[in-house]
Amino acid sequence: MGRSTSTALPNLGDGGDMTPGAERRLGDRIARELYRDPDYVDDPIIMEYVQAIWTPLLAAARLRGELPAELDEAYAWEILLGRDRTVNAFALPGAYMGLHLGLVGVVTSRDELASVMAHELSHVTQRHISRMISRQSGMAPWMMGAMILGVLAASKSPGAANAMIIGGQAAAAQGQLNFSRDMEREADRVGFGVMSQAGFAPQGFVTMFEKLQQANRLNDSGGFPYLRSHPLSTERMADMQDRIPRDGATPPGMLANAPELDQSMISARARVLSNASVDALRVWSLQSEADQLVRLTPTQQAASLYGACLAALKLRDYAPATSLWTRLTNLVAGDAAAARVARLLGAELALAQGDGVRALALMAVKGTDAGPGISRAEMFLRVQAQLQLRPQSRQMAQTAQQLQTWLADHPRDAQAWQLLSSVYAAQGRTLGAIRAEAEVNVAQLDYAAAHTRLKAAQDFIRKGGAAADHIEASIVDTRARQIEQLLRENAVER
Repeated sequence: MGRSTSTALPNLGDGGDMTPGAERRLGDRIARELYRDPDYVDDPIIMEYVQAIWTPLLAAARLRGELPAELDEAYAWEILLGRDRTVNAFALPGAYMGLHLGLVGVVTSRDELASVMAHELSHVTQRHISRMISRQSGMAPWMMGAMILGVLAASKSPGAANAMIIGGQAAAAQGQLNFSRDMEREADRVGFGVMSQAGFAPQGFVTMFEKLQQANRLNDSGGFPYLRSHPLSTERMADMQDRIPRDGATPPGMLANAPELDQSMISARARVLSNASVDALRVWSLQSEADQLVRLTPTQQAASLYGACLAALKLRDYAPATSLWTRLTNLVAGDAAAARVARLLGAELALAQGDGVRALALMAVKGTDAGPGISRAEMFLRVQAQLQLRPQSRQMAQTAQQLQTWLADHPRDAQAWQLLSSVYAAQGRTLGAIRAEAEVNVAQLDYAAAHTRLKAAQDFIRKGGAAADHIEASIVDTRARQIEQLLRENAVER
């Protein structure tokens, strides 16, 4: 399908001389280090929320012709969550996108988060990143990757910048990594069209700009705008406002830019997870006191109760956590989506107390699934409950099959591989457990660690530990050869 009139303008990011494959390999190098970062977090409940926004944005980009087939196939399209309180998102080479929990925690509607993600997506589809990198034609890809990692490190610890950035000071590197004003405007324009096509209310772009501008004033020293990715201006904000219909009406088929109970609860979860210090967790209990809640809207009450319950769970204060969860459940009982989010939290609370039976009962409630089939978050909670209960071999075999089916469609899901490893271990399938651990490393692009695990699996086979598991032994040998090839290719590229 051809592009709409709103996007039929010159493409500023033609990608220069850098191929999509080369950009993906550079992105893989950077992502490999981010997976190792202690701040990297894969929270299934927040990821489910984020993916529910990301998926329609990708579909809209394809529908509008913004996403050529060669990019679609070559790039990763992976989101990496960071346990960082700053309000920020950023695009990386190869269509990896960094998303800080601080951003998820500050949005008040899906439309606002969609606007940021559409903006970053458009930096990728318009080849802004590859064009920016191509300007540094004399720099080896591994040096460029080190530079970007240095800027990422410097955003959290400025003193780490000089140790990590290759070939210059942090400020000089930052100047090489900035998007131009024209690129930012194009990402705004294309992103606005993509999010509108995906069914999100365009007003979310304007309200998110206002939040970003406020966050920059409060928290930003002016350094490292590559990580901010949104050097805002009155002109850009006005441009987005001008694109919204004059009557203020939301076009048919678009979502309303209004607070929702379940969204407010997810934002509260992000705020708790982004700052899990004991003092910060205890502050949540003060916000849930009755005299405080009475002043709040129902949406704000749901967020306060959810955050306080999760904080109490993290502190292992299970009695108050249970009381808070009951209050939350009663408050959101009339909202199916919010009630589901509350049930997932209830299952987490039950698991923390070793009550797998209770967790499974909550998962069995009608409406727990997120759409057709079982959701990732629910599946993971069920697996954890079954591992606690050590059910009969038939039930554990069904659990293993469910995870295998999921992984056939999502081979990069490291957490699913880790759970499968635990299930295999519970079944006494030691070889399968070792191989699944290797797949965790592969999913996080750590091929050296994966090779080590597969060599351990082969040693186990040679010692007769897999006499009756010939299929698994064959898989181990095949994967070991594949990983050895990947290691050789990476060594050549360096």
